[in-house]
Amino acid sequence: MIKEESVPTGSMEGISGAGKLGYVGPCPPSGHGVHHYQFRLYALDAMLDLPEMTGAKDLEAAVGRHLLESVELVGLYERK
Repeated sequence: MIKEESVPTGSMEGISGAGKLGYVGPCPPSGHGVHHYQFRLYALDAMLDLPEMTGAKDLEAAVGRHLLESVELVGLYERK
């Protein structure tokens, strides 16, 4: 049984690289080798007040105005 996670209070979800609202986990095509997945975490000096369907460009512009620090994790994943 898969437990559906909820969005923590004070956070928001945006449009994923898959074009869907919210997080979509890694799922490369079978047999296509190792895929690189980039995860970014931002520390901001204020909460962002953005519409639910905000896209990546608008999000990045808003983050840039409030950015204190950021870190990136690159994960490798392959489906056989």
